[in-house]
Amino acid sequence: MERDIAVKSADDQMKWGSDVAAELLRRLGIEYVCINPGSSFRGLHDSMVNYLGNEEPSLILSLHEESVVAIAHGYAKVAGKPMGVILHSNVGLMLGMMSIFNAWCDRVPMLILGATGAVDTAVRRNWIDWLHTSRDQGALIRNFVKWDEQPTSPTATVDAMLRAYMHACTAPCGPSYVALDRRLQEDALSKPIEIPDISLFAPPHPPKPATEVVERAATLLAQAQRPVILIGRASHAPAAWHARVALAEMLGARVITDLRFGASFPTTHPLHGAPPDLFLTPRNRRILADADAVLSLGWDDLADVMRQAFTDSGRRATVIHASVDYQVHNGWSGDHQRLAAIDVRIACEADVLLEPLLHALSKHDMPPKPATTDRTASAPQPGPIVAGRKPTLLDIGQALLAARADRKLCLARVPLNWPAGAYPFEDPMDYLGYDGGGGVGSGPGMTIGSALALKGSGRIPVGLMGDGEFIGGATALWTAAHYRIPVLIVVANNRSYYTDEVQQEAVAVARGRPPENKWIGQRIDEPAINIAGLASDLGFATEPVVRDSGDIQTALERGLDEVEKGGCYLIEIEIEPSDGSSLDWLNHH
Repeated sequence: MERDIAVKSADDQMKWGSDVAAELLRRLGIEYVCINPGSSFRGLHDSMVNYLGNEEPSLILSLHEESVVAIAHGYAKVAGKPMGVILHSNVGLMLGMMSIFNAWCDRVPMLILGATGAVDTAVRRNWIDWLHTSRDQGALIRNFVKWDEQPTSPTATVDAMLRAYMHACTAPCGPSYVALDRRLQEDALSKPIEIPDISLFAPPHPPKPATEVVERAATLLAQAQRPVILIGRASHAPAAWHARVALAEMLGARVITDLRFGASFPTTHPLHGAPPDLFLTPRNRRILADADAVLSLGWDDLADVMRQAFTDSGRRATVIHASVDYQVHNGWSGDHQRLAAIDVRIACEADVLLEPLLHALSKHDMPPKPATTDRTASAPQPGPIVAGRKPTLLDIGQALLAARADRKLCLARVPLNWPAGAYPFEDPMDYLGYDGGGGVGSGPGMTIGSALALKGSGRIPVGLMGDGEFIGGATALWTAAHYRIPVLIVVANNRSYYTDEVQQEAVAVARGRPPENKWIGQRIDEPAINIAGLASDLGFATEPVVRDSGDIQTALERGLDEVEKGGCYLIEIEIEPSDGSSLDWLNHH
């Protein structure tokens, strides 16, 4: 990343309240802090630029608070550690709230600093200080952050930020929030502030499961004839990836993965079920319904998945579930999902279980597993793309597979209804997953944040998204262009929020009303938005809209070439409006 170079200041002493916060960011190892500027944190802004010299960490400017947080979210999904965020008073916090909720639901670490107009009414400057001051500002987001605080002194700021970082990075991870009063930032220090050894406040090591619980799980799995492994939220670390493969092979277990959580198991492996989706597909439902033992590794909506598979059969499998997610369930939102019936609960992160479980299983004699009629790998068998017609998402997937050749790509985002069978996942960094909260507009920011973390890794970040998703966060592209963050954005444009057209069609049909009206309040047309033109104005290289399926691969190859050279590139592909979305799709999901 090309950071903005600050004029060196002769004043490198910690003299102001905001200098303390800036110094802590540096000592905590925060590499970048993303902001949209505001007067409530002008003191901290000055400390970042003139006290720290805009180095370690560097400021990153984004044009909207929703993207500010989304960029930090995407960064954390790749880096596995927090990026800093600063939000301007109550108004900036409210603008960033949806993205904070995404980070909470996706369990990614994030350190958010806020600010408020002076709490002391006697020193508020004018009407804007009053508007930008809220009582208990953290209450706006308290239900979906790990921890929040509003310190009232520089010494308390040290404690607040150390605690915020520790909570954010302790599994289940999530965002933490510290609000700094304007006067606290701008007042001179009355005495030297001692910052303790940061290593003494490091997040705790993840707890390991009790030996007797692991032994019980191993016995049940070893005795099972038809075990199934559900892999949900999982580490991108290569060692964990290989351990999951080893576990499935040792058990002869079928594996079901989920498009929400990123690549967690090779989709070309013979033990992998149907290509991953956002919902349990009919084929995976059959695989799960046949199981006599189920190992859930961080699966998010375990109860609903089991209900789908076993409702009609009148039976249930033995269920083993490894997760610490329950520790942050608070009932405010439904991110805790339905309460699952579990035979063996293992209170540890899913990947922490792998090594001791493999060791325990190695001491068991595995009975032979019965043959199955549904044991083919889900590797794609793409045929030639038919030219001369409007593209589909399947065409995009097949063309991307062909265009990548020997390149290493990282899909930072894919559209709803993505045909995962057209593009295999063979490495934990092949795909990063969704945004957690299921809103609209996080795609560009999260893609650019992941691209920032991937820079120099040898992987090319690719964000595939629909037009509605792109338009909601398009201004994030300027950040990538300004800081020279190489990234490829591909927009599948059907000029509609078409998934919601399908929903409206379903309601109309159920009520005996005309489904032809489904488009009203959904179509993004008349005028059509010039997506490529918008991207160009924000600093991206683009090309004419791709309207023929036969032209997709060549366009993707051009885009990948440009990103390999360090460029920012966008390709707009006009797809069949109803591609991947129909009442049949809705009924299956």
